Amino acid sequence: MIRNIQELFKITATLVIGSLILVNCEPDADQLGSQFFQDGAKGKEVSYPIIAYNSNNHDSIRTDAARLQSATLGAFSESQFGMQKSAYVSQVRLSGANPDFGTNAKLDSAVLVIKPQYAADSVTTVTNDKYIYPEGAVPSKKVVSTYPVIKYGNTKIGGKTLLNFKVYEVTDFLGSNTDVVYSNKVVNTGAQIGAKTFDGNVHLVKVTKTSDDTVLFERSAALRIPLDSAFFANKIINKASSPELADAASFIRYFKGIKVSVDENDGYLLNFDPTTTELNLYYKNDKVTNGVTTREQSVYMMNMGGSNAFFNQIAFNRTGTPSATALATTNQITGDAKLFAQGMGGPGIGLRVPAADVANIRTLFNNNKIGIISAKIRIYTDVSSWSNNYAKPNYFVVRQRNLAPKPGEKEYLDNYLLDMSALAGTGIYNLVKAYDLQKNPAYYDIGITQTFKNIIEKQERNYDLILNVGAYTTDAGGNLVGSLYPSLGAQNFNTRSYTPNRAVLVGTDLTNPGNDKSARLILTYGQKQ
Repeated sequence: MIRNIQELFKITATLVIGSLILVNCEPDADQLGSQFFQDGAKGKEVSYPIIAYNSNNHDSIRTDAARLQSATLGAFSESQFGMQKSAYVSQVRLSGANPDFGTNAKLDSAVLVIKPQYAADSVTTVTNDKYIYPEGAVPSKKVVSTYPVIKYGNTKIGGKTLLNFKVYEVTDFLGSNTDVVYSNKVVNTGAQIGAKTFDGNVHLVKVTKTSDDTVLFERSAALRIPLDSAFFANKIINKASSPELADAASFIRYFKGIKVSVDENDGYLLNFDPTTTELNLYYKNDKVTNGVTTREQSVYMMNMGGSNAFFNQIAFNRTGTPSATALATTNQITGDAKLFAQGMGGPGIGLRVPAADVANIRTLFNNNKIGIISAKIRIYTDVSSWSNNYAKPNYFVVRQRNLAPKPGEKEYLDNYLLDMSALAGTGIYNLVKAYDLQKNPAYYDIGITQTFKNIIEKQERNYDLILNVGAYTTDAGGNLVGSLYPSLGAQNFNTRSYTPNRAVLVGTDLTNPGNDKSARLILTYGQKQ
């Protein structure tokens, strides 16, 4: 243990933040850190049970365009959390005002293209070296690469889970892409305008000319949902030059958008980038060359990118589940025995170091001159409730909660923990470290060293910590996006709204405070003899 404590001390000394031991500005502790682990010094690791409780997010979270770097689709049911079902709602815009589809335009087909995340290293390839490309009967090679979509949930229902996707016309105006929208928003829909039974695989197709390898055709790996040709012929192609297609403002009130959902209440959830979604209209029109009229094939790509309003509509059914009971009976004062953490608007976890323990540790600091080397909170998954093959959360976002705010104070603080804001870019600190995620139990350490040092050494307030499934977002350079836009609230830049993972964890064990799997503060400190 002493060796581990010495290593912790070296790391802590290296960080040099705030009131870390080696540069502590308190008069009685200026030289304390430099004396640890020299002759006559001793180190100690102690564990304190903490109050852990379920934090109800009321199955709601922002899922508008500003939040969805990734969107979700599908449905998943299991015994602890019940059903979670995600639909996608989006505006559709014209590529430009007053589109010209040419003379005698006739729609052949319409296709909605969604590009899910897939396992690029799990490819099955089929090659046809004697393929004849239909346009011009060109001898070619056709390669079809098949990839499984990355799924969260039940993938082997009936041998292999099939999801039936349906597309509906939205009849409510969806507003602007800057509007705040929550996941429990309901929109009205009209006719079904598309359907697809999906087997969980996407296919990349490439056709090259045999003679010189010229690429004749290439189609990206995607979920392609056939749409109602008659609907889009009447709605778009046949309306060329009409006032409804004259400008974007008119069009998004004429054709208000689409909703994509699944029929099933059980299966899996998949993720996709909403800004890469396409709605393509394939049509033919007259082409006159030297007095000869032929039918030319064309494609009109409608705009489903970032200029559109879009959001995920997420529904829950917890009836009769342990999570429903836990959320209805949660106790923020004494804690809950089991903790239910679920992404995409599901519940989170509240953690509090008891005031009595904080007072005792402050006494040790003031009277015994201890120096805190490390402070972390450890939580374990609950083996009795959560031993399965579903991927466990690998990270949590952590924010401070003021259970007794004074006038003008917020209940939830928008800033990062001090440890996070000071050290996130150093490469030597992780707010959350996950262990044994492929095993049962797994456990997580939440690093709060500087935050807790300030509570003890500077008498700062002992806020609760609220954990939610998800991670903080970073830019291409690895910088925390929230730190770049602090006025917008650092905590707002995270993946919570589209992270589907969940787990049941061990909370506060009131009957057995010595339970080493219950939620605990693990404190490491040094003290000169």
